[in-house]
Amino acid sequence: MKRADAFEFYRRLAEANPAPRPELEYSNPYTLLVAVALSAQSTDVGVNKATRTLFAEVWTPQQMLDLGEDALRERIKTIGLFNTKAKNVIAAARIMVDRHGGEVPQDRASLEALPGVGRKTANVVLNAAFGHPVIAVDTHIFRVANRTRLARGKTVLEVELKLEKVTPEPFLVNAHQWLILQGRYICKARTPECWHCPVIDLCPYQPKTPPPTTRRVIPSAARTAGSAR
Repeated sequence: MKRADAFEFYRRLAEANPAPRPELEYSNPYTLLVAVALSAQSTDVGVNKATRTLFAEVWTPQQMLDLGEDALRERIKTIGLFNTKAKNVIAAARIMVDRHGGEVPQDRASLEALPGVGRKTANVVLNAAFGHPVIAVDTHIFRVANRTRLARGKTVLEVELKLEKVTPEPFLVNAHQWLILQGRYICKARTPECWHCPVIDLCPYQPKTPPPTTRRVIPSAARTAGSAR
């Protein structure tokens, strides 16, 4: 995609949603980190249901250690892979208490050193919690970037690096949120909803998906009148 088109692409997404926010519920960098770690192979809706009670009593690494792995496991048992996730969350909390003064580190290397935290999770935290101009590429963003040719690539890392290069500086901080929402609600995997896409003319994807057809319902009174004639 040409640089001018990329600017217009983001400008329209920004116009439609000036202040995008993650759909995961959190109150501080630590609860965001935990929520993102729990969301792997799970839905944001499912994670939010489990963490509302959890985050009412736990919002620091030390409080998580005080809660303990067994109690944490019980609170997140509705989430996929909850046993492994509970173990990782507790281990990560111990590292933050012992090595980072009970705070969430603000550099990627330290974040990725935490159990259960990969590059995508680290990027989400760096971006949403600390305002770093990085883009966490998930399946939605990978699809949008390739389908629109905003940043084509065969691997997640390749797409991430290309996106950070092609995204104009004024849009970098919010780019992750705009792209993930675009992928979840408009540029869907099986049937993209092109008919209400704000960047439809900038996207080369073909064939464009037409709006769903709706059958015209004739009121009963009209049907009666027609049969009378």
